[in-house]
Amino acid sequence: MNVGRILGCGFLGGGLLLTGVMLASAQEHGDKSLAARVQRLEDQEEIRMLLVDYGRSLDARDFVKYASLFAKDGEWAGGFGTAKGPAAIKAMMDKEIGSTPAPRPNSTYHLLTNFAIDVHGDTGTVWSRWAFVVTTKENTPSILYGGHYDDIVVREDGHWKFKKRVAGNDIPHLENPAPGR
Repeated sequence: MNVGRILGCGFLGGGLLLTGVMLASAQEHGDKSLAARVQRLEDQEEIRMLLVDYGRSLDARDFVKYASLFAKDGEWAGGFGTAKGPAAIKAMMDKEIGSTPAPRPNSTYHLLTNFAIDVHGDTGTVWSRWAFVVTTKENTPSILYGGHYDDIVVREDGHWKFKKRVAGNDIPHLENPAPGR
């Protein structure tokens, strides 16, 4: 038998053994990392859907659904003032906007964009933009107001909810933001 072959097989076997040990170790640590990364992506997607559901329920004037998107002690702050807790948030929206459907379908709606979602365990922060679109007398769309949201979100009973949502007006910049934002 050739000594080179023996040494080559020994190096190959040792290399495979070392690679196997390193792979097992990396897999052990990598699985946790992979699981954490997958969980983070799932959390970000659920939070993204929370933001989408917010816009849909607001535009549909479904304030029961809208209020359910907030944590038990969730808070909304914006042009209407501040309300804390789903019941108070629903009551505020009913008072300020009303629970009847809009006079014409799609006569007004919100555009929600630029979601920046940062998750840390069962809490997170979100920054996003909003624009309020209205129908003009010429029956064309026009952005009436624009702004941003600063959010704190929390996982409550297995689902992501708003812990605090602050709506700020940027266009036009107003000391007292317009109602409904």
